[in-house]
Amino acid sequence: MVFCPGSEPAGARAGAATIRHRRSSGAPSDTRTQGDHVRLRDHPYDATHLGHAATYLAFDLIHRLWLDLGHDVQYVQNVTDVDDPLFERADRDGVDWRELADREVKLFRADMEALRVLPPHDYVAATEAVAEMVELIEKMLASGAAYTVDPEIGDYPDIYYRADATVQFGYESGCDRDTMLTLFEQRGGDPSRPGKTDQLDALLWRAARAGEPSWPSPFGPGRPGWHVECAAIALSRINSGLDIQGGGSDLIFPHHEFTAAHAECVTGERRFARHYVHAGMIGWDGHKMSKSRGNLVLVSTLRAQGVEPSAVRLGLLAGHYREDRFWTHQVLDEAAGRLQRWRTATALPAGPDAADVIARVRRYLADDLDTPKAIAALDGWATDALEYGGHDESAPTSVATAIDALLGVDL
Repeated sequence: MVFCPGSEPAGARAGAATIRHRRSSGAPSDTRTQGDHVRLRDHPYDATHLGHAATYLAFDLIHRLWLDLGHDVQYVQNVTDVDDPLFERADRDGVDWRELADREVKLFRADMEALRVLPPHDYVAATEAVAEMVELIEKMLASGAAYTVDPEIGDYPDIYYRADATVQFGYESGCDRDTMLTLFEQRGGDPSRPGKTDQLDALLWRAARAGEPSWPSPFGPGRPGWHVECAAIALSRINSGLDIQGGGSDLIFPHHEFTAAHAECVTGERRFARHYVHAGMIGWDGHKMSKSRGNLVLVSTLRAQGVEPSAVRLGLLAGHYREDRFWTHQVLDEAAGRLQRWRTATALPAGPDAADVIARVRRYLADDLDTPKAIAALDGWATDALEYGGHDESAPTSVATAIDALLGVDL
């Protein structure tokens, strides 16, 4: 399966599907059917908000579309249960970081199950794969792609990846250096860290500090950096190449860029993933949902309030996955009303012909997951069924089955 990366021209086709990256404009075709690979990650330090949910729903649509096309999908999801925000939250709440991670992972899985997100083939915690990360770092040190900071300059002998270790660095994001530095500092990087060769060099191994968990390694006790976790898990779990590296648009740089670079400098491949797909941000009350702003709408909270998860799912699918958009009470109300109309229409003894609308839904989803058009097509069928009826006794069941399989909405 082929998806377009930021550096490639857009409109990549695979089988019957075309997915576009926000910067893309045409990519070569690839019709492999042996197996399709996609990777996502989860941070278990806070509950799932609708921004997270929208990203997972987008990739659930890809998963469902691939299955509908007859592909054998290998979907890997890793859990970053070794991360500064997790330790900070655990310290704030006075709980053990492992207890917090376990609790939030269970809540995340419950939220995903409620939203009917198909589970991954592999669900891997970072703490389960430290050995793979250490091995990857050893290879980078041996090749010169990584170096150890002089502790007399930088206090600790941390290990960093050289941003210039591959000539293609920057292809995934398309960012210039100034933009990279800005985003690097905003999104977990440390450009001002003394002892680094380049401000953009990324942390691979954080030497042990007092009060922090650590693991043994040939280069001393410590813990892995953010990006190397994902590279090591993907390389160890998907051996035949990654079709999609996916996530929210805020992961384009630095996370996905460095994840790709770490893997590429070791494997010699010019492209870690064939394509990169990024979902837009979800806003609430005039701003992007964020923990720091405190404007989060949590899936678990909506569930506790009695909001039907199918309505939440349908409300998020009403917007295109790549677009930044706002969640509002109106969005939820419209989704709940649509859900009821679809249920009423598909419960009729007969309805208009189903073949055409199902074919259109498949076509729209295969064209960059165009859920607004797919939903509009189903709205049209439901309106015709409710207002004019029909003579096809199998149509209501066929449409309900297609909505379930392709959109993941339970009628």
